[in-house]
Amino acid sequence: MGGFFGTVSQVSCATDLFYGTDYNSHLGTKRGGLATYSEEHGFIRSIHNLESSYFRTKFEADLEKFEGNAGIGIISDTDAQPIIINSHLGRFAIVTVAKIANIEELEQQLLSQNMHFAEFSSSTTNQTELIALLIIQGKTFVDGIENVYKHIKGSCSMLILTDDGIIAARDQWGRTPIVIGKKDGAYAATSESSSFPNLDYEIEKYLGPGEIIRLRADSMEQLRKPNEGMQICSFLWVYYGFPTSCYEGRNVEEVRFASGMKMGQKDTSEVDCACGIPDSGVGMALGYAEGKGVPYHRAIAKYTPTWPRSFTPSNQEMRSLVAKMKLIPNRAMLADKRILFCDDSIVRGTQLRDNVKVLYDCGAKEVHMRIACPPLIYSCPFIGFTSSKSTLELITRRIIQELEGDENAKLEQYATAGTPEYEKMVGIIAERFSLSSLQFNTIETLVEAIGLPKCKVCTHCFDGSSHF
Repeated sequence: MGGFFGTVSQVSCATDLFYGTDYNSHLGTKRGGLATYSEEHGFIRSIHNLESSYFRTKFEADLEKFEGNAGIGIISDTDAQPIIINSHLGRFAIVTVAKIANIEELEQQLLSQNMHFAEFSSSTTNQTELIALLIIQGKTFVDGIENVYKHIKGSCSMLILTDDGIIAARDQWGRTPIVIGKKDGAYAATSESSSFPNLDYEIEKYLGPGEIIRLRADSMEQLRKPNEGMQICSFLWVYYGFPTSCYEGRNVEEVRFASGMKMGQKDTSEVDCACGIPDSGVGMALGYAEGKGVPYHRAIAKYTPTWPRSFTPSNQEMRSLVAKMKLIPNRAMLADKRILFCDDSIVRGTQLRDNVKVLYDCGAKEVHMRIACPPLIYSCPFIGFTSSKSTLELITRRIIQELEGDENAKLEQYATAGTPEYEKMVGIIAERFSLSSLQFNTIETLVEAIGLPKCKVCTHCFDGSSHF
């Protein structure tokens, strides 16, 4: 998906910018970029490929060249960023967390207006450059950002570095977050509030949907009021978010724990212990264990030094390899146990298939699975959820096609917990992977754990609900 960090300070910002951006590394694996501004040297930018290494290793040697008191950084799964533009609005650098579903249509519109794309690579338009071109059609930055909101389908949150601070603009439906932090002599804006504690920032504000603000070292100015409607992605709490991060005032680990506890309190299965699939299943499993009244055991551990998140590689063979190699079972904790595992989701089924086989091979007597979110029935048109190119990559859609002869048949019934279609689909998944039992969280329980009104939380991938 991607995450960004920007800061404006009364002193050099390079250190805060470097570490603050690095704390978004769990959100992307492809490219990283930094840009700073100073009156003496103007804009300084660097972009590196992260597919074979980590952000810190690529940028640490460059750190001394980033001069100035203001800067923005990005960890991206899409474009090379930041983009630097010279326009009638002045010079600026921009980073985005975005997914533009109608990018080809917008590209043709801009080309027909005699505009051009300079960041064209791999036969694909750089969507951050496209957003920048939409911005410079406005008379002001606010006018230009509203032009982005007007034209794109999908989502876009952004940071713009100018010679007068940083402009932060959250997606008009609030699908992705921006959190503002403050400390003595500095402000910061980031996708993940986990960037703040070790840099001594305190959370000052959560930007509302479509809200635009300007940050200077000593002030925060609202340029556009937030919209009333919000559709923040529920999957932020389920999977993407780092445990210490907060969105809309709701902590990721707290939501996962509450969700697991609610499932454990209702579960009638007899098990010896609970365990979380690292990392995002751990908080849920701790809550499940407390709610169920069974011990939490770490029967499987993640090898963290070198293996990235397994949903990101575009090659299925590589995804399977990563999924297998990063998790190491502990035979001593598995042998002869009726063990219940909690995980964030089932997308393709690759990890589930491999993990369950390994658990039985290590001597587990029974393997039960509890999933933090409902079955994924619909692909996401709003944010860069996965690298999937087809809904048939979802295990649910493949099963629906097998049962109905049409992957799009009776989707509402399959998405509704308790219906015969839903129960049959879940039963097939459990049988296919030799699970002793399988239960998914319900939308109602997930939304209750998040603690926001259902109308403010996007659950499209579970129930097909949509707001454009």
